Amino acid sequence: MALIVQKYGGTSVGSISRIKAVARRVVRTVEQGNRVVVVVSAMAGETDKLIDLSRQITDMPDEREMDLLLSSGERVSSALTAMAIQSLGYRSMSFTGRQVGIITDSSHTKAMIERVEAERLRRVLREGIIPVVAGFQGISASSDVTTLGRGGSDTTAVAIAVALKADLCEIYTDVDGVYTADPRIVKEARKQERISYDEMLEMASLGAKVLHSRAVEFAKKYDAPIVVRSSFNNKPGTLVTREDREMEKIVVSGVTYDKNQARITIMSVPDRPGIAARLFKAIADANIVVDMIVQNVSTKTKKTDISFTVPIADAKKALNITREVSKELGARGVNMNTNIAKVSIVGVGMRSHFGVASKMFETLAKKGINIMMISTSEIKLSCVIDVKDTEKAVRALHRAFIV
Repeated sequence: MALIVQKYGGTSVGSISRIKAVARRVVRTVEQGNRVVVVVSAMAGETDKLIDLSRQITDMPDEREMDLLLSSGERVSSALTAMAIQSLGYRSMSFTGRQVGIITDSSHTKAMIERVEAERLRRVLREGIIPVVAGFQGISASSDVTTLGRGGSDTTAVAIAVALKADLCEIYTDVDGVYTADPRIVKEARKQERISYDEMLEMASLGAKVLHSRAVEFAKKYDAPIVVRSSFNNKPGTLVTREDREMEKIVVSGVTYDKNQARITIMSVPDRPGIAARLFKAIADANIVVDMIVQNVSTKTKKTDISFTVPIADAKKALNITREVSKELGARGVNMNTNIAKVSIVGVGMRSHFGVASKMFETLAKKGINIMMISTSEIKLSCVIDVKDTEKAVRALHRAFIV
C-alpha cells in the first residue's frame, strides 16, 4: 500500500464540478489500494479577489492581516473538497495548516517552513480517513497565521510528503507536465518525461509556473519524487527526480520567461566600499528577494549606477527603501522600470558545452532584441529585455536550442 500526497491547484478546484472531479480522482486512487493525503489551493481567482478587496482599503496593507485574509481561500476549497469526498461514501476531514502542525518563521506573506508536526495526519490516516489540507499556509511560533507566497501549496504538499515519508507527491495542475517552453507561446513545445531537480528549480525560479521553486528545493533536499500531471486527463506527467547522465546530453531543457519583474536603478552613488552592502541589507531586512544586480563602471567623479531586479509584487516597497537609502548615500536619484521581462534558457548540459552564451546573444540580436541585464549560473543563462519582445524572444530561443 503506497502513501501518496496529491496536490490540486486553483484551476483543478476552480468550480464545484471540478471539486467533484477531484474527489472522484482521489477515491479512485484509494480504491487502487493507496492511502492519500490531499492538499488544495484556493479556487481559481479567489486569491486575486481577496487581494483586490484589500487594495480597495489601502495600497500598503499590513502583511499580518494579509496572511489571515488570504489563508481563507484555501480553507474554503479544503472544506468543499472534503465534503465532495464524503458524498462519495468515504470518510474525509479538512485541516488548516495550523491544525496539521505546519510551523513556519514569522516572515508574513513569504514564510519559510521550519518543520511539519504531522502526527495528526498520521492518526487520521490510520483511522482510514482521507485528510484534505489547506495549502499555502502555516503558523508561526507566536501563533500568527502565515502564508508561503504565491504557489505555496506546492511547498505544503512536498513538505507533508517528506514529513510522512510518502512514496510519491503528485502535483495536479492544468497542464500535462513540464514543457520545454510555454505551449501557449511556442506551438512546438513538448512535454518532458523526466527533468532534474536542478533544472526544475531554475525553471521555477525563472518564471515557469508549473511548480513553486521552494517545493523543488524541499524535494531535492530530501530526494522526494514529484510527478507533475494534469487533473483534466489521465496522461502520464513529468517526473522530477535526480540528475542522471542521459540528462547531460541535452544542452538546453527549457526556455522560460517572467514578466513579473521590475528593475530599480540608483544613480550616481559614491563608488566606495560598503555602499552596495548598505543598500542591499536594507532591502534584505524587508524580506525582499533581489535577483540580478549590475553595477556600472565608475566615472571620473567616482560615481556609479547600480541596477537590480525584484519581483513586481515587491517593487513599490523596494523603490521606497531605495529612495530612503539614496538620500543617505547622496545619490542623484532613483528610477524604476516595470516594462521588462526576463527570458532564460536552462539545462544541465550547459555545464559541459561551450558557446551557449554567444548563441543566445546572437539569437536575440538577429531578432533586434536589446539585452539590458545578464545573469548566469552553471545551468542557466538569463537576459532582461523589453517586455514587448518577450514572446518573440521565447520562440526564437526555443527554435535555436530545442527544435
